[in-house]
Amino acid sequence: MKLLYLSLSICLFTLLGCSSSKNITAPSIQAGSLVPDGKLWSSLFQQKAAEYKALCFQAYNIARLRLDEALTIPSSKPKAIITDIDETFLDNSAFPVHQALQGKDYEATAWQEWTAKAAADTIVGALSFFNYAASKNVQVFYITNRDEKDKAGTMQNLRRYNFPFVDNDHVMVRQTTSGKEARRQAVAAQYEIVLLLGDNLSDFSSLFDKKSTAERTETVRQLAGEFGRKFIVLPNANYGGWEDAIYGNSYNLNFPQKDSAIKANLKSY
Repeated sequence: MKLLYLSLSICLFTLLGCSSSKNITAPSIQAGSLVPDGKLWSSLFQQKAAEYKALCFQAYNIARLRLDEALTIPSSKPKAIITDIDETFLDNSAFPVHQALQGKDYEATAWQEWTAKAAADTIVGALSFFNYAASKNVQVFYITNRDEKDKAGTMQNLRRYNFPFVDNDHVMVRQTTSGKEARRQAVAAQYEIVLLLGDNLSDFSSLFDKKSTAERTETVRQLAGEFGRKFIVLPNANYGGWEDAIYGNSYNLNFPQKDSAIKANLKSY
């Protein structure tokens, strides 16, 4: 069994285009755990699947159509877009790969080391869309749950690609809570929000904050008309509110507990 997981790790490492196999050893992969192995597969999809890129282009193509529609409607306030950052227009898939190849999941310290590198790539379609919005005098606000420690690296990463409106007023990191509603309302007080973009349903409404899978699904049904109209969703099979819901929104589970929760939620025959 250990040999099987080692072989799987080496194959994935090669497919992901890594330059060296020196960091891969049998103990680095937690054999039998769905969590790190799952992050490798979802990251592989994000990094290599043309279908993933097609979904991103689709999202940003629709966003541009909706923005053009919004620009034809007069407003008493200047227009603005609110966007999430991670897996909405920055690709962080290298981070879960790095963690999973060590048999690890998310760690705050490791995440801060990653954001400080300012090395995340852009997601296809994103940069041209936000620059288009800026060319139409539409403000872009980046509401992210990266925290204050991540802010300098985040702004450096955005400036590396020349994203518009990269300043302290427009890059709104987490302060006291992960909920984004207060930050969204602060923008709405001065601007007409014409679009919201994100990979997590909590990027759109507090109705999705820390809810169960069933509650999230029911709210999606209730708000079905907003998706593709005002809410533009980017694909993220790697992490997010959907995964938190599987774990009962508990953040201190070990791998066996997470594995049990995953298996309990899978549908088979």
